[in-house]
Amino acid sequence: MKRTMILAALMGNLILGSCQQKQTEEKPQVMSENVLARNITECDIQLGNLTFTHALNGADTCIAVKEQDKLEFSCTEKRDIFCDPNGKLTNNTIPILLSAIDNTKPFTLTAKVTPGFTEEGLYNAADLFVYANDTIWQKLCFEQDERGNHRIVTVRTFGTSDDNNHQKLDVPTIYLRLSSDTRTLASYYSFDKKEWQMVRLYKNYYPAQMWVGIASQSPTAGVCTSIFEEVSLEHTSVSDFRTGD
Repeated sequence: MKRTMILAALMGNLILGSCQQKQTEEKPQVMSENVLARNITECDIQLGNLTFTHALNGADTCIAVKEQDKLEFSCTEKRDIFCDPNGKLTNNTIPILLSAIDNTKPFTLTAKVTPGFTEEGLYNAADLFVYANDTIWQKLCFEQDERGNHRIVTVRTFGTSDDNNHQKLDVPTIYLRLSSDTRTLASYYSFDKKEWQMVRLYKNYYPAQMWVGIASQSPTAGVCTSIFEEVSLEHTSVSDFRTGD
């Protein structure tokens, strides 16, 4: 009997240890300090209710504010952000407009985007970002794929990037949304800003102090000029993470 109890206890410890190890392995290793890229400069760009105070890779020189709530963002060719697991496609030259945010509080970033899609512009896109530093970020994109289709794409990066192609959309313009309640971060798109489709949801592991941002990208050829309108940052999260409302 005593031997059976000892064996049962040992087995329990092994199972518990295995679960704990699995949880540790699954949790991304987030840097405790918000170490910013060296090529960030200060700026002061008002768009909607949001002020962009910093520019990555000269983003403030790539934009033209047409109206209080309309901005043209031009990106020259071969500028992108991606941390390739194989190293071949790694690029960290994308221009991004950034606004600091307290990630210990809820937030929702929304924008109407019209990417500069062109025939030769493979992976041209308009992006929304959550950004801690050059190896910890996520972008939500309306992007042109290898076959010329226009898709919602998400890329999540902790050291290296994943790459997820979502819905194909036969429209020139779409609404994008990123929302967090401090525990969960989710990505959405909408045709009318009323009914939202969730494309990605995961645990918010980002540092307490980070950035939200917008960008236009042109990883291969030509200039991608994207239009951003109805940009807003609310200090609340969506009420239903499945519907995005």
